[in-house]
Amino acid sequence: MSSSTATSRLQQEEELNKVSMNPHKVKREKPQRLKRSKKILQNWQLYLFVLPAFLYFLIFHYIPMYGVQIAFKNFIPTLGIWGSEWVGFEHFIRFFQSYYFWDLIKNTLGISIYELIVGFPLPIILALALNEAKDSVFKRTVQTVTYAPHFISVVVMSGMIIAFLAPTTGIINHAIQLLGFEPISFLSEPAWFKTVYVLSGVWQSTGWGTIIYLAALAGVDPQHHEAAIVDGASRLQRIWYINIPAIVPTMIILLIMNVGSIMALGFEKILLLQNPLNLESSNVIATFVYQAGLLDAQYSFASAVGLFNAIINAILLITVNKIAKKTSETSLW
Repeated sequence: MSSSTATSRLQQEEELNKVSMNPHKVKREKPQRLKRSKKILQNWQLYLFVLPAFLYFLIFHYIPMYGVQIAFKNFIPTLGIWGSEWVGFEHFIRFFQSYYFWDLIKNTLGISIYELIVGFPLPIILALALNEAKDSVFKRTVQTVTYAPHFISVVVMSGMIIAFLAPTTGIINHAIQLLGFEPISFLSEPAWFKTVYVLSGVWQSTGWGTIIYLAALAGVDPQHHEAAIVDGASRLQRIWYINIPAIVPTMIILLIMNVGSIMALGFEKILLLQNPLNLESSNVIATFVYQAGLLDAQYSFASAVGLFNAIINAILLITVNKIAKKTSETSLW
């Protein structure tokens, strides 16, 4: 008998022994598959509703990942992705060693952290305040006024900012002059750009962000407040000990998502407000990728910078999610 035949017989004996030790395992596999297929057939409408979202992410988010390899090649459109020369980490090294690397990181993190510090707590405060409002007319009016800016397009919003902050004709500078101060050229001075960007973003998004917290507050049992009132708790005490703990899980989830996208600063609004005078503080990674990739046609270099940005975001998201899971048992996964 040859050694290969003996080996195959030994493998067959081991498989038979496994089956004999657990005779129900083989029998279970087939019913489980039938159960899964029955569940899919019974709930086919739900799977049909999920299908568009699944196809969207597959077509526009996962399939394009094939092009990530451009970051490691000297991509030439006429040669295609496979035909272009492989250069490894050359574009990453070039970006890390460039004189503008730390300026881009500083500006991107500066704007994002500033926006997180100012913009994250405001929807919480507004939601808590609206939840305590008893006058329904006043509450609806405030909600409408604060939600409305969310529906203004980025282009229109940027045009409004430029018009409001104009040194000679802007309404903000007219108010400053009425108070006896000199007009400020907000969009020409680099020191003012981050503040203008963040505060205009807060104005546009705070009202919309309160919707999530108001939905979480709607789930608070009114009996908790009634019991607290009987015990003599003040309104502030009820907010602190009942309402805020109820929205803490929502706050943690949104904080994780915000920190996870801290480097993914959108370029549209920055690009519209950017000019040569404020470039020192307005040039971020997103605008640099746009400039290098689309305007200068440095496709591989721009892809490398964008991939670096995405990896940093992924690391931040995973890290913050793990910290949140250990400290509060609330996390994305």
